[in-house]
Amino acid sequence: QVQLVESGGGLVQAGGSLRLSCVASGRTFSSYAMGWFRQAPGKEREFVAGIGWSGTMRYNTDSVKGRFTISRDNAKNTVYLQMNILKPEDTAVYYCAARFNRPPVSAARDYDYWGQGTQVTVSS
Repeated sequence: QVQLVESGGGLVQAGGSLRLSCVASGRTFSSYAMGWFRQAPGKEREFVAGIGWSGTMRYNTDSVKGRFTISRDNAKNTVYLQMNILKPEDTAVYYCAARFNRPPVSAARDYDYWGQGTQVTVSS
C-alpha cells in the first residue's frame, strides 16, 4: 500500500505561480512512476504530467506546455508540480497518483494509488 498526500493548492491570481507537493509513504517510492492529474467541475479527470523513477518526464503539452514542471525527490518521497503563468482554466482539484514499477502514462485507470487532491483556484 502507498499513501499519497498532496499539498500546496490555494487561490492565486492569473499569471501567478504555485508549487504542489505530494508526499508518499508505504512502499519504496523510487519504484513508482508518479503522475499529476486534475479535475475541474463537470469535466473528466485530465492527465497533467508524469515522471518515472529515473526522472523521465511526460506532459500534457496541449494544456500545460512550457508552464508546468514535474520533478521528484526520491530521498524525500516527494513529487512536485511547479505551475507558472497560471490561467483561470487551470482551476481544478489536482491529484497525484502512483504507478508501481512501470513508466508514467496518461491514462488515469493505469495508476494504482491516488491522493485525496488539493484545490487550485485561479482568479482572473
